[in-house]
Amino acid sequence: MKSLKVNLEENASFEKLTELLIQIKGIKSVEIIDDENAESDLKKAFAKSKEQLKKGEYENIVNDIFDILIQPKSK
Repeated sequence: MKSLKVNLEENASFEKLTELLIQIKGIKSVEIIDDENAESDLKKAFAKSKEQLKKGEYENIVNDIFDILIQPKSK
C-alpha cells in the first residue's frame, strides 16, 4: 500500500480536507495523524497487536506498547 503525507497548518480544516480526499477515485481511506499526540502511535501498536495475538506473539505486543509509552517522541 502507498500513502501520502500532507503537513497541515495548525488552523487548517482537516475535516474538509478529509471529505475532499475521500471523493477522489482511488483513495481508500484518509487518516489524520497528529505527530504531537502519542495516541496515534498507540493506535498503530494496537492494530499490529491483532495480528500478533493471532500468532501467539504475546511478548512482542507488550514490548511494542511499552516502547511507545516510555520512549520520548523524537523530532
